Amino acid sequence: MAPIPTPPEEPQDSPDGYVGLDAGQAERRARERGWPTVRSLPPGTVITMEYRVGRLNFEVRDGTVTRAWKG
Repeated sequence: MAPIPTPPEEPQDSPDGYVGLDAGQAERRARERGWPTVRSLPPGTVITMEYRVGRLNFEVRDGTVTRAWKG
C-alpha cells in the first residue's frame, strides 16, 4: 500500500491580518508570506467546501478584503 502523503506546512500567518487591506495589496502580501494559492471572491459566491492546504481565501467588496480564511 502506498504511504499517505504528508501535506506541506502552511505559512505561519493569520488570515485576520488581511481584513481591511486593498485586495491587490493583500494578495501580494500573501504570496510574499508563502501562500501558494490566493483566491479572491465577491461576497455571496457559491464555493465548494473542500479544504485545500496552502490556499488563502479573500472575500472582497469594493476592492477591500472583508473576510479572509484558510483552505
